[in-house]
Amino acid sequence: MQYTEILKAKDLAHIWHPCTQMHDHESTYPLIPIKNAKGVYVYDFDDKAYIDCISSWWVNIFGHCNPYINQKLIEQIHTLEHIILAGFSHEPIITLSSRLCEILPAPLNKCFFADNGSSAIEVALKMAYHAKAIESNTTFYDTFLSLQNAYHGETIGALSVGDVGLYKQVYDPILLKTLTSTAPTLHNTEQALKDLESMLDSHPNIVAFILEPLVQCAGNMAMHTPEFVAKATKMCQDRGIFVIFDEIAVGFGRSGSMFAFEQCGVIPDFLCLSKGLSGGYLPLSVVVTSDTIYEYFYAPYETHKAFLHSHSYTGNPLACACANAVLDIFDKENVIESNKLLSAYIWEQAQSLREFSFVQNMRQRGMILAFDLAGFEGQRKGIEVYNKALQKGLLLRPLGNTIYFMPPYVITKQEVAYVFGNLKEILASLR
Repeated sequence: MQYTEILKAKDLAHIWHPCTQMHDHESTYPLIPIKNAKGVYVYDFDDKAYIDCISSWWVNIFGHCNPYINQKLIEQIHTLEHIILAGFSHEPIITLSSRLCEILPAPLNKCFFADNGSSAIEVALKMAYHAKAIESNTTFYDTFLSLQNAYHGETIGALSVGDVGLYKQVYDPILLKTLTSTAPTLHNTEQALKDLESMLDSHPNIVAFILEPLVQCAGNMAMHTPEFVAKATKMCQDRGIFVIFDEIAVGFGRSGSMFAFEQCGVIPDFLCLSKGLSGGYLPLSVVVTSDTIYEYFYAPYETHKAFLHSHSYTGNPLACACANAVLDIFDKENVIESNKLLSAYIWEQAQSLREFSFVQNMRQRGMILAFDLAGFEGQRKGIEVYNKALQKGLLLRPLGNTIYFMPPYVITKQEVAYVFGNLKEILASLR
């Protein structure tokens, strides 16, 4: 038996993979053990190369085994691997927190760290609810508002404010109280705002409104306008409703600016960051909020106002060292401007796919490009594209029949052209 087959057998004997119907591995989805990676490429144990077209679930923004991030991680390993963050601190997290607050606008000035994106959402929801309870001295405010088609993670709180039935429906009886407002698109901004205003006016008990600015990523890469984000945020904040921006996927240059909300001219009460924060190296997330929120909880112990939330690995020094290295790269290289040129080239290359009538709703926001395979209702065409792409050395992971491209920022024009040339051949085979 080949070594790859031995690994597959051991894997399937013991590992339950995320977001996977494991039965699919019998025939629908191949399982591919990866040996090593470099830049935009990952390599299996037969040394076949695959271009990572999705940045390994949107985290790997500067390529695999990035030499600079590697160096900084190795340096940190020899200094401090971990320390409890309750009552102790360390230089990497102090540096990281200071740098994040420097590049974010006032009043975002306090960082609360967690381990992953869903955990950051949990922190923001709990913190918002608790702050509102302290502010109002009542438990009247007990409901969260989110958008149709939203996805914010799969822990209980995060799932509650999501609206993708595939993930949520079975758990409805154990979720938080939530409301959903009309999902904005690039074409229905005014109607979505009217529906939101009606929702706000008829429900005075809303704690916070949560949204992904500009792109609902796991919601089939649905995109909306900066105008919607700006007006929706003002609408909520004018009513004393907290606003939570989930920039776990769209932050750190992915949307065309360092943070998506910068394109919208508004500032949230809570900003959730993860994924690209550590360059895809180690689990890390942070909720950035204001001194005003922080001061709600700043009181003598006897008042029981403290925000008691923790993770054993909160603020891990190794992860923080990687995050500081990521910020170094943003500081030293003109990443945002380079991405603008690269995203324009990606859009140019994607136009060749319009010859297929079933390629619909092609859209782009920064380093995210997506389109839908129309007319295949009830057919898992996305999986067919996925498997054919693997044969051609492309790692794609469609969302249903939505195909998207979210590569590491270090991808070259030649590699982009290779991706779309092969994608064109794959789509031709679907006709």
